[in-house]
This record gives sequence, C-alpha cells and structure tokens, in this order.
Amino acid sequence: MTKQEQLDKVGNALIYLSSRITDTSKSKLLKLLYIIDELSIKKSGIPVFNLNYQVWKYGPVEKEVYTDLSENPVLLSKYVKRINKDDNNYIVPVAEFCDDEFTNNDIKLMDKVIELYGSKTAKELVAYTHRPHSPWYNKAVEKQVYEDLINERINTTDYYLEMDSIISHNETLKAIYNDFQELC
Repeated sequence: MTKQEQLDKVGNALIYLSSRITDTSKSKLLKLLYIIDELSIKKSGIPVFNLNYQVWKYGPVEKEVYTDLSENPVLLSKYVKRINKDDNNYIVPVAEFCDDEFTNNDIKLMDKVIELYGSKTAKELVAYTHRPHSPWYNKAVEKQVYEDLINERINTTDYYLEMDSIISHNETLKAIYNDFQELC
C-alpha cells in the first residue's frame, strides 16, 4: 500500500466514522482507527490501515494523522475538517464516503467498532487502549515509561507498538501478519 493509498483509506474511514458517530473529537477518532487495526489483526492477521502507532500519554497514536487533525487538516483536507461547536473541536466529513479502498470485511469491522465503541467517550477509549497486556501497555512497561505517561510527566515517546504482539499466541495469524508486512 502506497502512502497515498494509506492516506485515502484513513481519510475515508474518518468520513465513515464521523458521519455515523456523535462527538467525533480528534482523540476519539484516533482511538477508533487504532481499535479497527487491533481488531482486524486479531481476526485476520492483517491491519486495515497499517499505521505506525506510537506510545503516547493518551494511548496509541499515529503521529502524522494526529498532527494533521490538530489544526485544520492538510493531508486529510479533502476528507474532513475541524469545527468548533460548544467550545469543543470536532472532526466532520467534507466529502461522501468512498468504499474503493475497503473490503466488505473492512466495512463490517468498522460497523462493529461503531456498534461497540462509538458511544464511548474518548476517555473510555483511552482506558481501553491502556488496558493491561494491550500493545500500548506492554510497550510502555517494557520501555519503563508507563508511570511517566500515566502521571503526566511525559506526553509522548518515540516508541512504536509491536502490533504483532496482539497475535503472538497464534502462529498462523502471525505468519499472515509477517507476510503482509513484507509486501508493504
């Protein structure tokens, strides 16, 4: 998947999610993107977006997407924009959803994530991504930054999640994941 194809997929996923969920803050959408990848890897060994998530205070974050959604989007401007409503910033679609980059399973998975997590607050989603033995938790503990992140002594790290840790117990899914990564 080229960088542009990845951006198109993320942009269209943001359209899909933000048009179906209320309270689409940047934090909430970033967590939902991560959860989609996590659940996809658990199910098939293949991530939907294949983003490089870093260990940050509020959970797994893909730095480039985070940065772009922090102001008026540039990379994702043909998909979404930021609006201020009731003193809160929200991400809203500026285009119609295009399913060209998605399989039927991807769409079903996004619908399942919306069903299970769409009504959760960003804070609840952060708690989910911080749960014990999650990739975020494991990497934060391994690199000895967990306490610093939780106690807000630091906000970000340069450590990347090892997404294959989600399926380390399943040799078949791990082989599929590794083959997929070699193709990218």
